[in-house]
Amino acid sequence: MSSELISSASQISKAEYQPRVSARQTIGRIWRWVFFGSTALAIVLLGMLLWSVIGPGWNWLSWGLITNPPSRFPEKAGMNPAIWGSIWIVLGSGVAAFIMGLGTAIYLEEYAEKGRFNDFIQTNISNLAGVPSIVYGLLGLVVFVDLMHMGRTLIAGVLTMALLILPVVVISSREAIRAVPPSLREASYGLGATKWQTVWNHVLPSAFPGILTGIILAMSRAIGETAPLLVVGGASQVLWRPDGPFSTFMVMPLQIYNWTGRPHEEFEHLAAAAIIVLMIILLLMNSVAIGLRQHFSRKARW
Repeated sequence: MSSELISSASQISKAEYQPRVSARQTIGRIWRWVFFGSTALAIVLLGMLLWSVIGPGWNWLSWGLITNPPSRFPEKAGMNPAIWGSIWIVLGSGVAAFIMGLGTAIYLEEYAEKGRFNDFIQTNISNLAGVPSIVYGLLGLVVFVDLMHMGRTLIAGVLTMALLILPVVVISSREAIRAVPPSLREASYGLGATKWQTVWNHVLPSAFPGILTGIILAMSRAIGETAPLLVVGGASQVLWRPDGPFSTFMVMPLQIYNWTGRPHEEFEHLAAAAIIVLMIILLLMNSVAIGLRQHFSRKARW
């Protein structure tokens, strides 16, 4: 009698829960196809974007595009001063943001007391990461160009771009330092190490892959920005390389913007070729970030 009751109860439970399981499986399949469709749509749009650039610009790729200065003749025009200006801007802003951002991250994570003031700083840093880039350009114009009398020079552009990418560097560095296990710090303290010895010899080497990735990604953003440099004095036509921190400069996005505004169709093709060069540089920077991250991650011992 009891076995019959158990079998009937199991049949009732199966009959009750089977529709629910089928409904959940159907919903899961639907969401799977939604996510697949979103990924496919993003890939198609990216392919269309790349084709719209590679199609008209591929035949205009040449060594002269990299080595020649700008010219009013599209066959002779190049963007050598813009490439060197971008290198100065990216390297200078990267070094400045690295020093200030890493120092800020170490203080907030290792030395500052947890409390309202720390939370206030963290909230404001996160908000600064979402401020439009043109606002940083206006800040650089007021502080570096006018108040500090740097003029519309390369050093003003470097410091402005450093402020632009600084929140990204601080956030990524804090996350990398926070990911280091507390047991590593406790083991160092147990062996008699000081706070700074622990941070320098154990925390930073373990967090360095994440810190490095954040810095290179921030530099990738800096190389493609245009609005802040327009405000602080980036020129749209320079025929020579920058030879010092107080020289005039131009960058690749400004050169592309200049060429797209020309009435001749050849300059549009030239701008497309310059965009290809810029994308190749960005891909190389991201590849370096991935390679360095994997290299230092293999050395981590925790």
